[in-house]
Amino acid sequence: MASYSTPSPTLPLQHHLVGRCERNLFNIFPVSTFSSSVGRRGGGYRSWAVPRATSDVIPKEISRTDVPNAADIGVVGMHHVGILCENLERSLEFYQTVLGLQINEARPHDKLPYRGAWLWVGPEMIHLMELPNPDPLTGRPEHGGRDRHTCIAIKDVSKLKEVLDKEGIPYTLSRSGRPAIFTRDPDANALEFTQVEG
Repeated sequence: MASYSTPSPTLPLQHHLVGRCERNLFNIFPVSTFSSSVGRRGGGYRSWAVPRATSDVIPKEISRTDVPNAADIGVVGMHHVGILCENLERSLEFYQTVLGLQINEARPHDKLPYRGAWLWVGPEMIHLMELPNPDPLTGRPEHGGRDRHTCIAIKDVSKLKEVLDKEGIPYTLSRSGRPAIFTRDPDANALEFTQVEG
């Protein structure tokens, strides 16, 4: 079993990366787009490569032969998305009252060291977690499609638009022309709602 204190034989760590011309271990970004940060695990310090986003362009192919495909590891779907919130009651007001999501009562409240709620989104869930949010609330893109976001499939975007208008909740429409709407929850988490058949 690999640990953080010993390099993996298949993905060796690279140190002192800034200014070097070689490519990183994922063959995606030139190493010069990486900065060095320090990670602590198991009593020692080790320098880790941390990617910095420098472009909206990601290469189309990754020339790796040792990457498993989804069938190899049994990927069958998305189970849940974890969303941080500052105030659970305020978030539940949005997710339950505005969006109409129902609580999954199976959340083991006594075993989790923070307040939260599990909400059904079809057969999947959103896990609301009342924890400090390390992300800035200001300076985020106006259009949620240009930010980290969770996408929820819905039957009718126009009906959601009416609900958001009634509640005075700002939103933007998809810029690709497809039937989709972007908004933010009370903690500035971006949400996309895309219209699907059936």
